[in-house]
Amino acid sequence: MDIDAYRDLDPPARVLLGPGPSNVHPRVLRAMSMPSIGHLDPGFLKVMDESMDLLRALFKSANTMTFPVSGTGSAGMEAAIVNFVEPGDRVIVGCNGLFGERMIDVAQRCGAEVVPVSAEWGRVIEPEAVQTALRSQARTKLVCLVHAETSTGAWQPLEEIGRLTREHEALFLVDAVTSLAGCDVQVDNWGIDICYSGTQKCLSCPPGLAPITVGERAMRALEARKTKVQSWYLDLSLVRQYWSAGRFYHHTAPVNMIYAFREALRLIHEEGLEKRFARHQLHGDALHAGLEALGLALHAQDGHRLPVLTAVRIPEGVEDLKVRQALLNEFGIEIGGGLGPLRGKVWRIGLMGHSSTRANLVQLLTALEAVLPRFGFKLERGAGTAAALAVLDG
Repeated sequence: MDIDAYRDLDPPARVLLGPGPSNVHPRVLRAMSMPSIGHLDPGFLKVMDESMDLLRALFKSANTMTFPVSGTGSAGMEAAIVNFVEPGDRVIVGCNGLFGERMIDVAQRCGAEVVPVSAEWGRVIEPEAVQTALRSQARTKLVCLVHAETSTGAWQPLEEIGRLTREHEALFLVDAVTSLAGCDVQVDNWGIDICYSGTQKCLSCPPGLAPITVGERAMRALEARKTKVQSWYLDLSLVRQYWSAGRFYHHTAPVNMIYAFREALRLIHEEGLEKRFARHQLHGDALHAGLEALGLALHAQDGHRLPVLTAVRIPEGVEDLKVRQALLNEFGIEIGGGLGPLRGKVWRIGLMGHSSTRANLVQLLTALEAVLPRFGFKLERGAGTAAALAVLDG
């Protein structure tokens, strides 16, 4: 082996405006570089406690069982489902995008009887459709919805469905991977029993942790299981013993990632939740205005479009990959392509966390104005940036 061929890491500078990850704040990277200590060291236990306090405030929940799962957002999804679903349980899943489909897959692997409530990719799940499913399916144990569907840019209302779920004595599970820290998530007020997220989106922390919060109703269901949780690693009845006062060893926590997580949460609360949500909404509104001024069509249902993740339809005759490559190679900007049935049909643009800035927004629209005409798409140069600035400057 020629070890000299393996030089020091020098990753390219990128403006991350795709569906994740987002750019990471320098303070978070600095926290991640702090010296490692033992995962049962008193100093680290203090970091754990502070992280849980900050996370509860972000989830707007008093749940004791609130901590980051050691794994990406997909591990959070799996933990949220496998702990509360046993063979034969009836589970209603809202399916209007890729991540609803993934929840169906995981629930079926647990042996659940899954009842999909489907909508076209880009539209939301209506409360009436969930109510109909609940009325027709006696003894439903769990209702699952995606708050921010990353594959489509649809923003799912939750409060009414949370109320319906309580009325039918089912548990309410919410995927907040893309929404948490960019959109308001009110776990307690909206009747959410289980909610999970990921660190790499609006939290602007590197990927690798999945924040989760679990309420008392769900914990009672976990304790009443007749079978063991199918995953030892994600079994919350075991993991909670490490994250509670007893600190019973379960696995070696990713110490430096939790340093980074704590610092990301600290930055969020320094900004203030309402100010942070307003920043994301303003930049999302400005992006939508800019894209439409260029003659591009937004994909998600009008009135239910996420500010943090926008799916925009690719104009006819324009090649998806070539545009994304031009943005990356010439401007250092990353945006995402479509998934599933939207592959090759939409671009996905994220304005999340540390990446959600005026400068990034203007830079993206300027780059699109430069690139798109090369592929035969006619536009008025400057129209997108002018429309976005009109929103930003009020």
